[in-house]
Amino acid sequence: MKSNKVAHRLSNTLLNYSSYVISLGGFLFGYDTGVVNGALTFISLPDQLNLSANLQGLVTASLVFGCTFGALFSGKLADKYGRKLLLHTIAAVFTLASIGCALSNNIIVLSIFRFILGLSVGCASSLAPIYLNEISPDHYKSTNINKNAMAIVFGQLCAFTVNAILGSWLQNWHPVWRLMMLMAVVPAIVLWLLSFNLPQSPFWQLLHSTREKARKTFHRLGFPQFDIREAILASQKKQQHPHQLQFKAVVHNKYLLYLFFSGIAVAFIQQISGVNIVMYYGTTLLEKVGMGAQASLYGNVLIGLVSSLAITLGTKLTSRFSHQHILLTGLSGNIAFMLALTFIMRSSILSQSQTNIVVLILLTGFLATQQGVVSPTTWLLLAELFPPAAKSTFMSWSTAIMWLTNFIISLIFPALIAIFGTAGVFLVFTATNVLCVLLTLILVNPRLIKIAWQKF
Repeated sequence: MKSNKVAHRLSNTLLNYSSYVISLGGFLFGYDTGVVNGALTFISLPDQLNLSANLQGLVTASLVFGCTFGALFSGKLADKYGRKLLLHTIAAVFTLASIGCALSNNIIVLSIFRFILGLSVGCASSLAPIYLNEISPDHYKSTNINKNAMAIVFGQLCAFTVNAILGSWLQNWHPVWRLMMLMAVVPAIVLWLLSFNLPQSPFWQLLHSTREKARKTFHRLGFPQFDIREAILASQKKQQHPHQLQFKAVVHNKYLLYLFFSGIAVAFIQQISGVNIVMYYGTTLLEKVGMGAQASLYGNVLIGLVSSLAITLGTKLTSRFSHQHILLTGLSGNIAFMLALTFIMRSSILSQSQTNIVVLILLTGFLATQQGVVSPTTWLLLAELFPPAAKSTFMSWSTAIMWLTNFIISLIFPALIAIFGTAGVFLVFTATNVLCVLLTLILVNPRLIKIAWQKF
């Protein structure tokens, strides 16, 4: 009895260690997508890279464009080389690309290194949920996948906080943006060092190694016998039907096709809801509203802090309620906040200082519903939506679509602000959230998803 308790404690220790280390990939994802928020103001100064609105979009979108390709090929790389080796490589690319961004002396070089950084961010965004899903017994899957979603938001908060501190202390030193970007090297090196001790995915071992090695890893991670048998059956199904991962075969299988479009819808929902207009352009947006540069930097910290608190509470909901209902609730909150922002920006009933405060409160509320409810639910759905035989391929396709959508929004947002103004942009994203509600009702239907799993 005593030896069983010791073994259980050791397996929980390894599982906890692994889940937190893998989630560092999510933290880097959050930091590297959020760091441009405060850095962009300094990069755009005449004595730095002197960016116009369109060039600001290029710098921001170059990372996201890289993310699209990183996510697209992550499934094949993870299947061929293993989850552990790919994560280890991602950490090295994070480190080198962050240094390259900090040392860039013109817009072309910066965009190239941001693109390379995006390759690693895109890989991490697809790999981390899969890796966490495959090393976790069923009882711990939601908890561990939510750690990655929380790490993304904490990474963004960390980027906002570092930017605010550096931007205040060194506000007269215009190259401070280089230091902001260089700070991402620290967690990247930590991930690289800690990833040496990670276990390989036991599911990947079933496909590429002996079953005995996989069983040992399953036991080290604390998997019960039932979960092990289910994983073995799933791996056998993947080995027997590799052709089902080809897109042509998916098109001719209506159940796989429904799951594929469900994944695309979930990825699409996460981006067109408007989260990244605040994550990437929050400082610029607050400055457009009328806040000063320093106030805007600290306003972002408040937004990031509330988002972090919201996701800590929101992830608890995913284990208690229907994911579809949670997603609909979060999207409804987004619509309410975006409508309120549109009204405030188009009215003149408040003074400028009052408008600043109300806009900051409403943006914070929007990020609380988005980051606390919508984002963790969509990441959880992407990790759980697909059958094991199609998981890595479908996950990479879905996250590639997510990043492609993100790229388009990031690229055109400065132009949207210039054409429609802030009030018009808020109205546009009110409409996109309404579209998200419709997609959720049609394509994130738990009954239809269950039928598709059973038929597949």
